Amino acid sequence: MVEWRRHGAGMAPGAARSLVPVATCRAVTAHTCDDDGVLAAFSITPIGVGESVGDAVAAAVRVVRASGLPNRTDAMFTTVEGEWDEVMDVLHSAVEAVADHAKRVSVVVKLDIRPGAVPGQLDAKVASIEHYLA
Repeated sequence: MVEWRRHGAGMAPGAARSLVPVATCRAVTAHTCDDDGVLAAFSITPIGVGESVGDAVAAAVRVVRASGLPNRTDAMFTTVEGEWDEVMDVLHSAVEAVADHAKRVSVVVKLDIRPGAVPGQLDAKVASIEHYLA
């Protein structure tokens, strides 16, 4: 069983999961994640609901778009940019939105954690590649 909590905050015994598997931030980085710029590319898939998953996936994308954080959705992933806690809050809420459609949910997440990163990396990384292609 994975222990869930907000990174850096204590929780009472038996409290419901909050945001992040406790080991995630510790394993990824030796320093605090609280103020780091994060890009999170993720795919959330309902399991056991049949071939069509569009309604459940749309529920997750609605959560992301309502967050106000910079984001982009393509055919395979949704990417969101912000500080660690903001991004993990959105990811958690998106998973819960899909869980409303299915008893089982599969989540794939790729994180780019950049201490001191300036906002705008979602577009800047793509612009950098386009520069090299020109």
